[in-house]
Amino acid sequence: MKSLKNLCHVRENLILRSKIIKEIRNFFASRDYLEVDTPVRIPAPAPEEHIDAQSSGNWFLQTSPELCMKRLLAEGYPRIYQICKVFRQKERGRRHLPEFSLLEWYVQGASYLNIMQQTEEMIRYVAQTLGCRDSILYQNQKVDLRPPWLKISLKEAFETFASVSMETALNENRFDEIMIFDIEPKLPEQKPVFLYDYPACRAALARLKPENPNLAERFELYIGGLELCNGFTELKDPVEQRERFERELHHRLISGKPVYPMPEKFLESLKDMPPAAGNAMGIDRLVMLFSDAKSIDEVVTFTPEQL
Repeated sequence: MKSLKNLCHVRENLILRSKIIKEIRNFFASRDYLEVDTPVRIPAPAPEEHIDAQSSGNWFLQTSPELCMKRLLAEGYPRIYQICKVFRQKERGRRHLPEFSLLEWYVQGASYLNIMQQTEEMIRYVAQTLGCRDSILYQNQKVDLRPPWLKISLKEAFETFASVSMETALNENRFDEIMIFDIEPKLPEQKPVFLYDYPACRAALARLKPENPNLAERFELYIGGLELCNGFTELKDPVEQRERFERELHHRLISGKPVYPMPEKFLESLKDMPPAAGNAMGIDRLVMLFSDAKSIDEVVTFTPEQL
């Protein structure tokens, strides 16, 4: 049973959450984005080794609206966004829920560099409309939101903060461990930080860098120690995308995980998809940031344990 104090705290955060979502919509509407609403229940999720979908009969609850939204890009929609529920098994913790809210957007003709800039503009816009101006306070740390935000390549982050190189971490299957325990705790918290150029094997749907195919044009944003989003320049080659999905499915098979159907209609649509980039941002974590919440439980109406 929650105390009256906790109930009042959550209520304040839910009011703030509503304002944040309203301002996100205002931001995208002012830039001529179309808000879309794609199905939550789909026949095949994107096959990724480390993301486990929740089954729903013979279909699945979406882990992301990505596949359907890219099909809309292929059908000629140039700028789209969506705020929706997504579902992932085995995700529960101080910053994780198995059902959470996601903001996802795509723009034709953009690269991951453009999306980084737009992400910065969107968060600064929300901050200013909430009266935060150029800084916020998160968990006793003042975060300066004035541009430019920091950009650190993942290779540089490993060289600066990690106990081993990025290549060694990958070869020893310790990439996630090093990211969580070595790199993320040491990232600067006084400014937002974009980590960019991830290993190709850690970006199943991102375009590889033309000058270095060992790296993918992918980024993540950290503010005040919170990981907020995952964006990239989109891969639009259906043959290469199928090969990557097959590798991901093979990894799932040898790991003893369920093997998902191949998303054939999505792959078919890629031949018509224009150059584009997109981003997926956790709404709950963004609300955590602006409400100075330590736990994701403080910014949602119900947690799984309350149902």
